[in-house]
Amino acid sequence: MPHELTLDRIETPVGEMLVVTDAEGAVRALDFAGYEPRMLRLLARHWGDVALTPGRAPARVRDAIAAYFSGELTALDALEVRTGGTAFQRDVWAALRRIPAGETVSYGALAARIGRPKAVRAVGLANGRNPVGVIVPCHRVIGASGALTGYAGGVERKRALLQHEGVTPRA
Repeated sequence: MPHELTLDRIETPVGEMLVVTDAEGAVRALDFAGYEPRMLRLLARHWGDVALTPGRAPARVRDAIAAYFSGELTALDALEVRTGGTAFQRDVWAALRRIPAGETVSYGALAARIGRPKAVRAVGLANGRNPVGVIVPCHRVIGASGALTGYAGGVERKRALLQHEGVTPRA
């Protein structure tokens, strides 16, 4: 029997967001329009068979996203997310949620924060498999040189999110 989830589409200044929530209102996935196949792959990897029904995310989720884009940068911090993934991936994603808005860290620093300083590459892979973009702020991870590195939603969107949070990223 598939996991029954709701798919909402929310317009934001950085494009339409796809927000997947469960019956309890936890966010299971957040991605951008145009990246729906990636989001569906991640949902399947984490939860197996899923059934997405178009609908509205709970008001608290929609309100938090609107507040974040209106400048209340901590508005997403209290949202509940549910992910699958390995224990290592969940450790990386939890560490991402502890990076405050307006700050960035390198992959190496993030690896050190989870007590695995030699696992830089694995941290990068876990970061790229984060199913709940923006709320689990993988956009706050940058290269060791301070330069922007890849982002599943596109490097220009990553730049826009960081600038929205008051960070001026290097080219």
